[in-house]
Amino acid sequence: MDEGVDPTHMCQSLVNKVVQSKQLKAVADPGILALFEAWLDELEEEVTGHLKKHPEAGPLEIATKLGLSKSGAAFLVAKLEREAKI
Repeated sequence: MDEGVDPTHMCQSLVNKVVQSKQLKAVADPGILALFEAWLDELEEEVTGHLKKHPEAGPLEIATKLGLSKSGAAFLVAKLEREAKI
């Protein structure tokens, strides 16, 4: 899989900035932020669903099955683990 632009990495950066900066939250378009959050929720549900069926799956398998980059899949797995969702 080509590791060019990683939208999940870009989203990770955005999430970190939103969480860390009240100023960014104040200027973010609420509609775009809501769409981003909905998209991230869908990705998390796909990863969670895949891991329920294949608990031994690593980031590479998740990336391949869901059409993500390996680093994007690793980010989502780490985020879900941090939030105790998996």
